[in-house]
Amino acid sequence: METQPAGLAPRVTAIVAAGGIGKRLGARGRKSFVPLAGRPMLYWTLAALARCRRVEGLVVVVHPLDLERTRRLIRRCRIGKVKAVVPGGATRAESVFQGLRALPREVRWVAVHDAARPLVTASVVEGTLAASRASGAATAAVAVVPTIKEARNRWVVRTLDRRSLWEIQTPQIFRRDLLERAHAKARTNGSGATDDAALVERLGVRVRVAPGSPRNIKVTTKEDLVIAKVFLKNAHRHRI
Repeated sequence: METQPAGLAPRVTAIVAAGGIGKRLGARGRKSFVPLAGRPMLYWTLAALARCRRVEGLVVVVHPLDLERTRRLIRRCRIGKVKAVVPGGATRAESVFQGLRALPREVRWVAVHDAARPLVTASVVEGTLAASRASGAATAAVAVVPTIKEARNRWVVRTLDRRSLWEIQTPQIFRRDLLERAHAKARTNGSGATDDAALVERLGVRVRVAPGSPRNIKVTTKEDLVIAKVFLKNAHRHRI
């Protein structure tokens, strides 16, 4: 396993998955361009990641029809650190794979982040990065608070022990070689997953859980959009 000299923190390039369609959001187009506090949601996500000292570059993966639109946004808003804007695939896994192909050769650590999580903070990114050094893989997450029950045909089967349950967020940060191996195996087997950590787990690699944030929500519904707007306003006031 590749090791990092003591006292030195690895730097990363982030792949931002931004090709999702906002059906549950009621959006007419892609979710990333839904207005949020006066700007496309993608702007806030990229701006947040660009402020992270440990993130050296950004690769944005969008729907093929949104390539020029995304590049115009980046130029207009002067979002730093963007290295490439590339077309995604039919699935999230295919899109992340395309992002991997666009990474500069020297990149050794990769963060995968959802464009629909515009409230990510530098502390969450850096905490996840620190956790990833143990095995080469980590994901931001928050402990599950509500009682969770497993049910079949609307009948409760059992009550799960929430002490061992985590709600997974992004970023998820990996050594590049691990993530590339995980995607290569998935493509060979024709198997998918809802997140990249699951693909890495199939290699037999342990994925570390790092503290996420209750504010690092994934904007999926109209209610989420309202909540994100409030959080952004509060964060702006705090910075002032």
